[in-house]
Amino acid sequence: MTIADLHRTFTLDSVSDGALVPVLSAMAAAGDLDGKRGFEEAMVHVIETCGDSPADGWHAFYVNSLAELRAGTVDFARIHRQALSLLSGSSVLEVGSCFGLFALQCVQDGHVVDACDICPGAVERLADESLRLGLPLTPRIGDARALPYPDRSVDTVTLIHLLEHLEPGDVAMAITEAVRVARRRVVIAVPFEDEPSEHFGHLVSLSEEDLLTWAAPWVRCGVRATVFTDCGGWLVLDVAPCFESGQIKPRLLAT
Repeated sequence: MTIADLHRTFTLDSVSDGALVPVLSAMAAAGDLDGKRGFEEAMVHVIETCGDSPADGWHAFYVNSLAELRAGTVDFARIHRQALSLLSGSSVLEVGSCFGLFALQCVQDGHVVDACDICPGAVERLADESLRLGLPLTPRIGDARALPYPDRSVDTVTLIHLLEHLEPGDVAMAITEAVRVARRRVVIAVPFEDEPSEHFGHLVSLSEEDLLTWAAPWVRCGVRATVFTDCGGWLVLDVAPCFESGQIKPRLLAT
C-alpha cells in the first residue's frame, strides 16, 4: 500500500487511531515508511486530507478514536480501561499525552485533567480539539524529566506508554518527577516487545524485570509498589502515605 492508497482508503467516517495505526505499522514493517518520521508524516497526511479541511480531518479522527476506545473495539482500549481503573482521586495529569485520547476519556469520566507533551504541535492540537469536543482540559508543553507542575499538585500522574521512548538514564528522572507532582498515585504502563518498535519511536525493549528495578528505590523509601502484567507491564506507586508520614519529601526523592 502507498500513501496515495491511504488517501483513497480513509474518510471522515473511517479515520481513527485504531484504524490507521495497524495499516501504517504494516507499511513500516514492509519498509514503505522511513522510521518514526515517515510514520508520523503519513499519519498526519491521511488525517488532514480525509475531509474538506485539516480541521475537519482532525475532528473526525478524535471523535472516531474516542468512540472506538469507549466501545472496546480496538486493542488499546484494554490498556486505557486498565489505566482508568487505577486512577485515585479527582485530578489527573497525563504525561506524554500525544493526541490526548486518554486524557479526554478522563475528562469524560468527570476528572479534572492536565496533559503535557514535549511536542508543541500535539499540545496545540489537543487544546483545540478539547474545546471543540466540549471536553475541557489544560494542556501544556512539558518535558517528563522536568515537569512544569508544583509539588503534590495532582492526585494521579500517569505515564502510559511513555518510558519506552526515553533513554534508560532518563527513566529515573521521569519517575521521580511524577512522584514529586503526585499527591496519591503514579501509574506507569509499558509495552513488552522483543525489539523496540522504531516507527513508534521506542528506544528500548522492556520487561517485568525493568519495572521491578524502577520500583526498588521507592520501595526502600516506604512507597507501596505494585507490578503486574496485562497487555504489557504496569507499575503503580502509591505515594500518599509516605509523604504524609514524612518518610520522603517532594524535593528529596530517591535516586
